[in-house]
Amino acid sequence: MRKPYVILIGSASGIGKSTIASQLSKELNIKHLIESDFIRAVIRGIIGREYAPALHSSSYDAYKHLRNQKNYTNYKELVSAGFDEHASYVIPGLEKIIQRAITDFDDIIIEGVHLVPGLIDTKQFEDYAEIYFFILSSDEEAHKQRFVKRAIEIHRGGKQLDFFCENRIIHNHLISQAEKHDVPVINTDTIDKSLKQILTIINKSYATVKLINSVEQLEDVIDIIINQNNGSIEKITYKLKGFKDYLERQINITDYESAKKFINKLNENEDIREDLTNLYNISSYRELLICAENTDIIDKIKKELKDKGYVYNE
Repeated sequence: MRKPYVILIGSASGIGKSTIASQLSKELNIKHLIESDFIRAVIRGIIGREYAPALHSSSYDAYKHLRNQKNYTNYKELVSAGFDEHASYVIPGLEKIIQRAITDFDDIIIEGVHLVPGLIDTKQFEDYAEIYFFILSSDEEAHKQRFVKRAIEIHRGGKQLDFFCENRIIHNHLISQAEKHDVPVINTDTIDKSLKQILTIINKSYATVKLINSVEQLEDVIDIIINQNNGSIEKITYKLKGFKDYLERQINITDYESAKKFINKLNENEDIREDLTNLYNISSYRELLICAENTDIIDKIKKELKDKGYVYNE
């Protein structure tokens, strides 16, 4: 029997985590879907405002109750620290829920702003459950549009919109923590594409491809794997000429926005481009571990790469 699924979906307010979590629960037929806001409400009933003022604030203005505000050098650091303080009260309750789901052998999806990489300890559950942690992201303009729509729908438009800046800081903080702790970041351009990216990681259809593309062709390779087919690149291995040992890097590129940032950096920084070109020149090929939603898509990616002449013929 497989271990139960524990799927965590975190993001700042207004990114679309509730919609994606709901669709994912239907796709995987998981009946237990919990919002971290409900856990926060329970914990607020246990811990009084006088003991935990940050908990009784919203995530975006909890910084106002930090005792050491003068220790932070800028506003972004202050808002992020207040948010972490707010979330830290909720996380023990979330961990108890995960433990109960594992004990009962139930699949569960938990979504909410309080799921902060580095604060919630997922390693303690890895032997007993299939743990998947995702942080959702969005560019600022799309986030603002969703934020306005959500604010209107919940009839707290004015108050919510006043704190868009703080919620954007929280968004960037979550992305930073996700990258630091190797948590996949899923861009939410469309619900369908986001779901496919998440299912790609959960379903784990893997394959290795050996490529001989040039640095100039790297953007096209990434476009085929990630943008056109919603795949991901988990690892890259360089077979260096004249060396028995391989050079291996775990990269975990799951969304096209992250990949584009790397391509832009490559195009803008001549030193990085030159270093990568030199590495390409001394390697016989690059072996990529790719992941896609199913084996049919894996085969499609392989064919498209081969048709472009990027595949190494042994």
